Amino acid sequence: MDQTERKMTKIAREVGKFTVQTMKEEGIGTAEFDFIHLVRHNPGITQTEVREKLKIDKGAAARRAASLEAKGYLERKPNPADGRSQLLFATKKAEKLKNSKAEIETIFYEWLLSELPEDERNRFCETLDKLYWRSKNERRAGFETVSKLVAERQKEESCGRYTDHQKEQAVKHDKRGNDHHK
Repeated sequence: MDQTERKMTKIAREVGKFTVQTMKEEGIGTAEFDFIHLVRHNPGITQTEVREKLKIDKGAAARRAASLEAKGYLERKPNPADGRSQLLFATKKAEKLKNSKAEIETIFYEWLLSELPEDERNRFCETLDKLYWRSKNERRAGFETVSKLVAERQKEESCGRYTDHQKEQAVKHDKRGNDHHK
């Protein structure tokens, strides 16, 4: 049983919704932010590589790149390797956008914690830090432990469903058998 009731996920989703709402007011949507984020982390990436990594079609990639360039978030430079494609680079404005997103999230989390008494807030943040590092270390290990737990749970559930199905069939058979004898 999940004691957290997935509340960490739900809080993160609410923060995400607020961040998207706020960023849309700045003229940037989620898809555009994902595009910028990828380019920021991969300076000189080609539009084709962006398209493949974001799993979007050629037209969508071209429209987003053109829109973001027009808004001043991206620069395109000719690719010296082939002379046809262009390399994409994030601008300083794009870097500020990253800071803007982080700032929006920070304000939301500060607001969220503000009603907790200081000692409770501090204990919560210490616990959260422990959970963060446990999660980060598990990712670095390739999610080995959690993957095993998922596989075990799925195996148990598939066995449980089969057992439930067998029980259901037995009850139906028994009812038919009893009805037949009446």
